[in-house]
Amino acid sequence: MTVAGVIAEYNPFHRGHAWQLGEIRRRLGADAGIVICMSGNFVQRGDFALLNKHARAEMALEGGADLVLELPTPWACAGAERFAQGGVAALAGAGVVTHLAFGSECGDLELLSAAADVLEDPVYDAGLVRFTGEGMTFAAARQAAAGVLLERRGKGEAVGCLARPNDILAVEYLWALRGTGLRPMALPRIGAAHDSREESEYPSASAVRETLRRGGDWREMLPETSVRILSREIEAGRAPVFLENCQRAVLARLRRMGEEDFLPYDGGNEGLYHRFYSVVHSAVSVEEILQAAKTKRYPLARLRRMLLQSYLGVPQAAQGETPPYLRVLGANGRGRELLGRMRKEASLPVVTKPGHVRRLGAEAQRIFDLEARCTDLYVLACPALEAAGPEREYRVGPVMV
Repeated sequence: MTVAGVIAEYNPFHRGHAWQLGEIRRRLGADAGIVICMSGNFVQRGDFALLNKHARAEMALEGGADLVLELPTPWACAGAERFAQGGVAALAGAGVVTHLAFGSECGDLELLSAAADVLEDPVYDAGLVRFTGEGMTFAAARQAAAGVLLERRGKGEAVGCLARPNDILAVEYLWALRGTGLRPMALPRIGAAHDSREESEYPSASAVRETLRRGGDWREMLPETSVRILSREIEAGRAPVFLENCQRAVLARLRRMGEEDFLPYDGGNEGLYHRFYSVVHSAVSVEEILQAAKTKRYPLARLRRMLLQSYLGVPQAAQGETPPYLRVLGANGRGRELLGRMRKEASLPVVTKPGHVRRLGAEAQRIFDLEARCTDLYVLACPALEAAGPEREYRVGPVMV
């Protein structure tokens, strides 16, 4: 069976995501399987997911996916490189995935591959050191260093792939794919741009979240199945979840931390933790921390991740580190068939029931216990206090549809 893997957040699952899954089957055939590696309760932008991971897995299954696996927090809340590193490793480790499908602004596999190729050139490494030393952000320095090489190779137009968010992730996916045997499939992003608030037949997830935040009419922005699931979660007091719902808890945690306590979350080890510590002890809100710490060198996305990682006590995954197990969040009939194959073919252990992790090694247990602590903090942001009960991670099994 041909099986496409997709790395996603589905925060929430919207029409653009439904189009993407439909396009995968149009290209690979109606009988192709689709396996999603999805962020858990926290997402890459450094934020709480709008709905808990099991509800979002259900949205994905209702929207065309067959099997949903979890990308644990150390990878889900990391920069693009580690996010891709974890997602690709999980899908490759499943043993049944043949393709990696991903959306990008350009949708051009040749251009994306050209951008990925220069990242292994020693000249690129030297340029990156030079430009970051001149005070550029990592993203700007990478674009500048890669641009020099791409121009020399006659692929100058590919430098744009390191400037747009989905293209950047696509380049990281291609880099992480090397040696896995998975075949890449680049799909164009349709509808509103990433983080756009504009009205569109295919609105962005950011626009949906912002509409919910201000109490607007979000129901026309999502597929019918997503509307049903989100409405149910809102009625139960489990959604929408926003970081500001538990802002005092976040501030309390950060103010108890000493200056050196922030060092593991610095990322680039550039001394940002000094600035972050100082700002934490002068600001009175999360937004004020982010705005005061922001500079040309330290963009908001990096600061949001640092703040969230500090609150959770979870640094991003280390270079080369990959998930030690495959946690199943949900499956349909075809997904259960894939699970049967995975039990024989996967190179990573498959966890369908929380109790099964006890049979695995110390590293798997460490990551699962860490995930359980993160979930206990996540539910504190639920609108209803009765929805914030602890130890949910050990009590909730996969969604089966």
